[in-house]
Amino acid sequence: MKIIVASGKGGTGKTLVAANLAYALSDQKEVLLVDCDVEEPNLHLFFPQGGYELPVTTPVPVFDADRCTGCGRCAEVCRYGAITVLKEPPPLFFEKLCHSCGGCEMICPEGAIHEEERAIGKIRFSNPCDNIILISGILDEGEVMAPRVIAAAKSYAGGHPTTILDASPGIACPVVEAMQGADYCILVTESTPFGLHDLALAESVTRCLGIPSGVIINRFSDEDDQVMDFCRSKDLPVLMTIPFDREIARIQNTGGLISESMPAYREKFADLFSRVTSAGGFSR
Repeated sequence: MKIIVASGKGGTGKTLVAANLAYALSDQKEVLLVDCDVEEPNLHLFFPQGGYELPVTTPVPVFDADRCTGCGRCAEVCRYGAITVLKEPPPLFFEKLCHSCGGCEMICPEGAIHEEERAIGKIRFSNPCDNIILISGILDEGEVMAPRVIAAAKSYAGGHPTTILDASPGIACPVVEAMQGADYCILVTESTPFGLHDLALAESVTRCLGIPSGVIINRFSDEDDQVMDFCRSKDLPVLMTIPFDREIARIQNTGGLISESMPAYREKFADLFSRVTSAGGFSR
């Protein structure tokens, strides 16, 4: 089962949930934990461990000035404005705008374009503790093709039976890429107006993608029931509430796991997995 942990905004506790859920489940089975927040990966802070890395590349066009006639068809087919035809060939190419679709190479009548691989990031693999394998996608500084690094990280996950993916915050393309193929989405929010607003956005994405979802409310206060009302209105199950608690904050801010330091939470996160698998129609 592939479970993705997402949030409409940053700072809600999304990574806290992903890390502690993986740790609680590691008592029972092997868990594959995938950090899809490739611009700011931080699951390794909870699971510090060495490992090895593999590069992520993307194909980009290379132009042959001797064969190019300056016809401009490559620029016409490029939807992203990555190619600009000048008076003299070859065209001006903006590699950071290229989406590696291959259209320019296919349409060039002179065969003046071929593709070469360009590095945009890396995938880090580690085995930080028994029964947890961590795969972290890391986008190189200054690069913009986050979805390609996310897709690469997910491809290494393969068909592992218990996979937890930590998405980037928001609802942009990287989040949609991370959500594709997930069996269930845990939406993490907080009891604030901003949290509620962005929860609504994230819920709309899971609904459009047809992914069953439930909600965890972090820093929960009994005095604030707006998020609960929203969940009822959308038939979203509230899977867990995590209170606004000084001890939880202390453990979290020192890179600890509440499911390790507070045994009650290990049971809560194990129960969370049971609820998710039941809601998704999967057996444990």
